[in-house]
Amino acid sequence: MEKYLLGIDNGGTVTKAALYTLTGKEVEIASQKTKMIMPKPFHTERDIDELWGANVTVIKEVLRTSKIDAGQIVGISITGHGNGLYLATKEGGSPYNGIISTDNRAKKYIDEWYADPRFETEVLPKTMQSVWAGQPVALLAWLQDHDQDVINQADYIFTVKDYLRFKLTGEAYLELTDISGTSLLNVRDQCFDEGLLNFFGLRNIMQKLPPLKQSTDICGCITKEAAEATGLREGTPIAGGIFDIAASAIASGLVEENKLCIVAGTWSINEYITKKPVIDKDLFMTSIYCLPGYWLTTEASPTSASNLEWFIDKFMVGEKLEYEKQGRSVYDCCNEMVGSTAPEDSNLLFFPFLFGSNSVPNATSCFIGMNSWHKQEHFVRAVYEGIVFSHMYHIERLLKYADKPDSSRIAGGVTKSGVWLQMFADSLQIPLEIVEVKEHGTLGTAMCAAVMKGHYESIKEAAIKMVNINRIIQPNPNKGKIYAEKYSRYKETLNYMEKIWKVGI
Repeated sequence: MEKYLLGIDNGGTVTKAALYTLTGKEVEIASQKTKMIMPKPFHTERDIDELWGANVTVIKEVLRTSKIDAGQIVGISITGHGNGLYLATKEGGSPYNGIISTDNRAKKYIDEWYADPRFETEVLPKTMQSVWAGQPVALLAWLQDHDQDVINQADYIFTVKDYLRFKLTGEAYLELTDISGTSLLNVRDQCFDEGLLNFFGLRNIMQKLPPLKQSTDICGCITKEAAEATGLREGTPIAGGIFDIAASAIASGLVEENKLCIVAGTWSINEYITKKPVIDKDLFMTSIYCLPGYWLTTEASPTSASNLEWFIDKFMVGEKLEYEKQGRSVYDCCNEMVGSTAPEDSNLLFFPFLFGSNSVPNATSCFIGMNSWHKQEHFVRAVYEGIVFSHMYHIERLLKYADKPDSSRIAGGVTKSGVWLQMFADSLQIPLEIVEVKEHGTLGTAMCAAVMKGHYESIKEAAIKMVNINRIIQPNPNKGKIYAEKYSRYKETLNYMEKIWKVGI
């Protein structure tokens, strides 16, 4: 009887479950959107019961459509968006909505912490990362000041994947790669640190932080209640799982130091691995990688493909309905619009800061350079280009600490768009290697389950055996010159806009 792995991914507003063979072949996949709740400006939340319901639904759907027996699933693992905040009681309930990492309510705490000279001398050497409003430290500080009862009612502090694993197993743990990106952990020493929590004014939360586990550790098994809800087999083991940026990296085969990994999803994520941690106040994050002895160096912000999703929902409702009638996706419409234009056709700029930016202070989103002759396709192209330029902005920062890579692996929704992939390759002027996988997050986390079960000795071996490149996008040097000029104009305009954003316009 064939054996399978189940990978579950809870991104910003989409829940996915995918079934894989032990060699990494995708068998079945299911997904369901959850609603982003914005009760106040800069608040981005999700209903915790809807989140759990979405996980139950996609697990059931994968089992139904694949027609396999639940007993054939030998291991399960979960990934999800990093940071944000998910509080839980011992009974599995939650005293507050889940908070997504795009939340910006706690920005004032960031300004205060950066102004404290101890941040650079005492905190940064331990956390190896910047602080920003969507991190648990900032959100917990905000709740302490605005709703202390919520923290008092919570028994556990989780990231989204660790919360969902708790719901499935009844066992509370925090997984190392994920928690290492939250500023709650002393990343240097790989432990919780009372002095670090004191700096953030969070000395009273230590007892609410569950024990630490590795990505490939067994972290409990499916309970009877979870089995009845989902259709999974009671007693099926669940691995620690993995930070979503690391899941995408490992599913892209990022096991060498001369490669770059780009993830274009809710966040603009750009990363490489190194054996020596990079610590700099101007760098977004160094976190623990799932390969022993390696660190993941990351530049990121919530400025990627979620901006396109917002644009579609606000300004392309008619096109979305029309394409659905044809049995097609509205993203096909967007790709056709962009493909019908050339980069030199318009100088329209788009800044993809709809959900803020941790690298450009006070930034908000806007189009600049609009004229009456611009058509809808020019706006769509500007959104595509603005997202690419945001990635380039981060990659430029990364390359202060590393040589230009030989090539880049790329993940996220962008991999479904040939025109967008070519835009990335032309702008970066490096080859893009496209991995043969539909969902990087679910595959990456399924690798953790494969190692947990002993099918592979290490994550590195799993990546080598389960990841396949199906094509390479070569850059066009002529287009590169055009995009270089546009990107230069993007950065120059950005510098001017920072002054405007600073005064709150």
